[in-house]
Amino acid sequence: MRPARAASAIALSALLSLTTLVGATAAHAATVNYVALGDSYSSGVGAGSYTSESGSCKRSTNAYPYLWKNAHSTSSFTFSACSAARTGDVLNSQLSGLNSSTTLVSITIGGNDAGFASTMETCVLNTESACLDAVSTAEAYATDTLPGLLDQVYSAIQGKAPNAHVVVLGYPHLYQIDGSCIFGIGDTKRAAINGAADVLDDVIAKRAANAGFTFEDVRGLFTGHEICASGTVWLNSTTFPIDESYHPKASGQAGGYLPAFSAGA
Repeated sequence: MRPARAASAIALSALLSLTTLVGATAAHAATVNYVALGDSYSSGVGAGSYTSESGSCKRSTNAYPYLWKNAHSTSSFTFSACSAARTGDVLNSQLSGLNSSTTLVSITIGGNDAGFASTMETCVLNTESACLDAVSTAEAYATDTLPGLLDQVYSAIQGKAPNAHVVVLGYPHLYQIDGSCIFGIGDTKRAAINGAADVLDDVIAKRAANAGFTFEDVRGLFTGHEICASGTVWLNSTTFPIDESYHPKASGQAGGYLPAFSAGA
């Protein structure tokens, strides 16, 4: 073969290979079948703009799963997260959207099992001693009982979506200690509640790692944006309706949870 023809043949071959690679990469990028599972921190309670079909589950178009879906060319999107969900609710009513074609899953779960909603109620309405007792009970549940429940959920996800990349997200600190709040609960209660979030996140992180899932910690992203922070606060304090209390605002979903999930996805 003459040198010119040889060079042309090599160039053509390289071009065809590159075209095939680009085509394959584009096809791979377009095939994202995303399922969002979990509790109110994933459904977007507190962020407003709830979809009419979600009813009491309060799935928000400002929630991180919806924001991530809007920013990416997903082939399919199933939004199953629901307000007040516990591990049993995920197992019983949220897994139908998973299958062997699912490529991406997100989930926050465990806070309701450990009773953090009732713990917050106790801390806000009762004495410091009652608050510390409630926090201690929640932490004991998170340490002793929650690991087995999380294992069941994670195993079920693996069984139904064996090809999916699963991102497990944690919970933020609710309060900035020595913050700018004049009213509300004192720093002893606030510190105890933050400590309970640490215990919960540690348990979730360990069980997620054991399952081979990716854990994304949101505490650092929320630093400086907690309740009582002097800057922009990303979390609701006591609100009406009451179920939106102590949940991320739309800014917390966009500024905290979305970057965390994007980093792990």
